[in-house]
Amino acid sequence: MELEEVTKKDPDTSEAEQLAAPPPAPPRNGKRLLWLLLIPVVLAIAAVFGAHARQKQNQQLAVTTKSLEVQTVNVIHPQRGKASSDLTLPGMIQAFSQSPIYARGDGYVRTWYVDIGTHVTKGQLLAEIDAPEVDQQLNQARAMLSQAETTLQLAKLTTPRYQELIKTNSVSQQEVDQNNQNLAAQAANVKAASAAVSRLEQMQGFEKIVAPFDGVITLRKTDFGDLVNAGNAGVGRELFRISQNNVVRVFVTVPEEFSQQVGPGTKASMDVTALPNRHFPTSVTRTTDAIDVNSRTLTVELDVPNPSGELLPGAYANVHFQLPLNVVPLVLPTSTILFQADGPQVGVVNGQKQVELRKVTLGHDFGDTIQIATGVRPTDSVIANPPDSLTNGMQVAVQAASNNTRGN
Repeated sequence: MELEEVTKKDPDTSEAEQLAAPPPAPPRNGKRLLWLLLIPVVLAIAAVFGAHARQKQNQQLAVTTKSLEVQTVNVIHPQRGKASSDLTLPGMIQAFSQSPIYARGDGYVRTWYVDIGTHVTKGQLLAEIDAPEVDQQLNQARAMLSQAETTLQLAKLTTPRYQELIKTNSVSQQEVDQNNQNLAAQAANVKAASAAVSRLEQMQGFEKIVAPFDGVITLRKTDFGDLVNAGNAGVGRELFRISQNNVVRVFVTVPEEFSQQVGPGTKASMDVTALPNRHFPTSVTRTTDAIDVNSRTLTVELDVPNPSGELLPGAYANVHFQLPLNVVPLVLPTSTILFQADGPQVGVVNGQKQVELRKVTLGHDFGDTIQIATGVRPTDSVIANPPDSLTNGMQVAVQAASNNTRGN
């Protein structure tokens, strides 16, 4: 109908005007309808493809999340340690006997005969002290003793005479009694003078400084002309120090956990850094039999023969104890232990592939490995190198089980 209207000629216009007029506009309603039909189809197709892509991404994210939730771990099994424990502890070597030597009397050092490193015997002369005051006091005491002895001798002669005179009433009984008392007094004076002489003779003997026992001089703190005193007029001055080294004492502090296994007679061996590849067999001689409240250790002493003197007092030593164990503990690598606020723990994988955090009681630490007293069993699968993020109930995947723990 529209075509008919377009082709229909206007009766009021000429043919030339009709020919010169522009052609009629094409119809637009058909294209509009076509676009209206195509757009919803395209949008629907795009929505379908978008939903499919999102679903695929969600599936991939779910797979990734699930794989991240399952931690892959390696597990090991606890191993039994040795039936005897090789306990190595540091020790301090000391001389069996060590004594500082002081002067017993006042005076000046006249001379000394020994120096550090000198081996001496008991009673050997070490030094001499010049004490003229003591010498003069001794001379005076001897003179007084002689005077008292003379007076006593006179009293001994006079007393019998008075005993005879009283028989003839030539003297009074009072005079006889006085002579008897004088004899007793003079005898006491002689004893007192004799004691004074003996004391000063001993003081004079202290002018010679001698060794109290066999040993070696480890310190000399005097020289010619030094003033020394006996300590009653001030602090005594140490002249020498002597050590007896043919047997040395080794003191070791043993942790409380081993205190019941270390006692007199426990076998041990000792080595020192200065003598490599040398081992000195010994045994525990005595213990303090008490735990120190500060260090929670037991102090033990081992006596080691040292006839050649190669073990020097003051040196450090490594003492090895072979201790039998009543219960052989389990051993795990130190890297399996989690040190957290609740104490030491290990991660164990149960039958449902879930993590169980268990508290453990630790024993002796051997460095790479450590004893486990309680908390795990030999059949438990313990996680090696557990991460700090490990929690109870976490799902894990066991990659490989290995038994690479060596007992100590």
